Amino acid sequence: MALMPRRVKHRKSQRRRIKGNATRGNKVSFGEWGLQSLEPGHVTAQTIEACRIAANQYVRGEGRVYIRIFPNKSVTSRPLETRMGKGKGDPAHWVAVVKPGTVLFELTGVSHEAAQLCFARVAHKLPVRVRLIGRRPTVG
Repeated sequence: MALMPRRVKHRKSQRRRIKGNATRGNKVSFGEWGLQSLEPGHVTAQTIEACRIAANQYVRGEGRVYIRIFPNKSVTSRPLETRMGKGKGDPAHWVAVVKPGTVLFELTGVSHEAAQLCFARVAHKLPVRVRLIGRRPTVG
């Protein structure tokens, strides 16, 4: 079951240019290892679900996977072989807007090598380049 919002204020949204780096959601918060985006892009709900399944199959109950992104932007499309005009198309699918630095997934309860192998499987499914990062130690 792909992710999508329960309800939205506006059904159709405008495409915007993805500018700048992520200022929020750019640190590992829940797990020990994170998968951080290196470039801007849109990640569809189907892609997020495929990544979740791949990661959960790898950890097999010994670890826990956290999903840090949510697809809350609708992407519209016109039906095939339709003439120009007649307005904007209906929402076709949902995407999460990803800026450089956004942590997409987190993993806890596994070793560094296991996290590398798990996130390598996930990275193949993503449309953006990613890297593995660890939790930075906190002071206090």
